[in-house]
Amino acid sequence: MAFEEKLLTVPSPLEVAGRRIKRYHVTSDPAGIAPDVAEAAYAVLPELLPDPDGTPPATFVVLHRGGDSGAYLNAYSWVWDNVLHFRGAAAGQPALGCPDTDPTRFVLPDKPWIGCVWELPPILHERDAWVRHMLAAERADLDAYINDTLPAGTTGGRA
Repeated sequence: MAFEEKLLTVPSPLEVAGRRIKRYHVTSDPAGIAPDVAEAAYAVLPELLPDPDGTPPATFVVLHRGGDSGAYLNAYSWVWDNVLHFRGAAAGQPALGCPDTDPTRFVLPDKPWIGCVWELPPILHERDAWVRHMLAAERADLDAYINDTLPAGTTGGRA
């Protein structure tokens, strides 16, 4: 089977548990991620977020619908001023401890994995955006960071 990039969309940001959440969706389905899968994923999101530590409360998530029955929510939150905290959830993937193949039944795996090849592209962009708007700017600008997203398109093929 040949490798193929997947579609990347950028839904509007959310606020959850006092944190501003930037969102990326990854799927090979041109129709996007089914609303029931997204709703179930975002219902578990509060469990993936760290406690406040004084860092501006910002997180970016990647919701990925696999080519099989799996759905994955990766939450990357800024902590300690310049460190990414990771926590993930999975649904529909028994190999990760899910009870069945239902893509709306999320569990919190205990694997130390941070993402697959289709889920990783936002990380570099988000690192650069955090530096640009929060660390290197004369004055930190959380709104500018939240509005600076990787463009929609595909997961790869970017310069």
